[in-house]
Amino acid sequence: MQVVAVDIGGTHARFAIAEVHNRRVVSLGPVCTQKTAEHASLQTAWQAFEAEHGSPLPSAAAISVASPITGDVIRLTNNPWVIRPSLIPERLKAESWTIINDFGAVGHAVAQLPDADFVHLCGPDTPLPVDGVTTVCGPGTGLGVAQVLKADGEYFVLSTEGGHMDYAPLDPIEDTILKRLRKTFTRVSAERVVAGPGIVAIYETLAEMEGRAVPSRDDKTIWHEALEGTDSIALAALDRFCLALGAVAGDLALAHGAKAVVIAGGLGLRIKDKLLRSGFDQRFVAKGRFQSMMAAMPVKLITHPQPGLFGAAAAFAQEHAR
Repeated sequence: MQVVAVDIGGTHARFAIAEVHNRRVVSLGPVCTQKTAEHASLQTAWQAFEAEHGSPLPSAAAISVASPITGDVIRLTNNPWVIRPSLIPERLKAESWTIINDFGAVGHAVAQLPDADFVHLCGPDTPLPVDGVTTVCGPGTGLGVAQVLKADGEYFVLSTEGGHMDYAPLDPIEDTILKRLRKTFTRVSAERVVAGPGIVAIYETLAEMEGRAVPSRDDKTIWHEALEGTDSIALAALDRFCLALGAVAGDLALAHGAKAVVIAGGLGLRIKDKLLRSGFDQRFVAKGRFQSMMAAMPVKLITHPQPGLFGAAAAFAQEHAR
């Protein structure tokens, strides 16, 4: 059957028509990407996608949302839209639907995608385990976290808000980053550092340490300069970001009792080459008495261009096959 797959993040909402069968995703059609700031609600964005599609949409919806899924009022963490699941049939004309946390959707993608959609980052170069827990985390507008539990040929996805755990600095530079962030936030979560906007605090801290004037730049500008290598402080901030991501990913794996880790998110894919050459792997394994255990854990990067859309459709296929 055909399903409208939707992936709603802090900045963009993506739409595609997916084909699902026998609890699996068979195909994912062309993607329509819309800026959430240009639409008043999910309903108006849905209507814009329908207009672009040129024909009535399927009456099934698979929706991934960057927010905890609790109650009948879902307020997105980094997006002003409000979604009321009870109104989905009325507003979207959907006879069947699934709504899932965005990294819960990525967890479904991790569970269903073939090995070809992953690249090895560190640890043993082996496939993802067929049983046990795989930790999924990834930086984007926020820091998404989920778990995939495989057992007896089945899989289960646990959505979490692990990105909001406390940030733990590991050296004097990170102590200084934390001190800077505490001027703005009473409690500094991992997401304040290991997410796209976090590059600003890292950049400003490093510039100040160098005795340079701290220019006012947004995260998009700093990321561009870092990835292009046109600003040495931006490049140093990217190095520091990769270190922090490695440390946080390792902490999550310990907390989850994981056998493997998958890094996801659009930003994760953009910095793939940098992660492979950074100190990410050293920070990931640097867990004291558990260093040997961490070194034996495969860490992958998901390379599928739309894991949120694919995963939303996979979640629908799983739920509605039961």
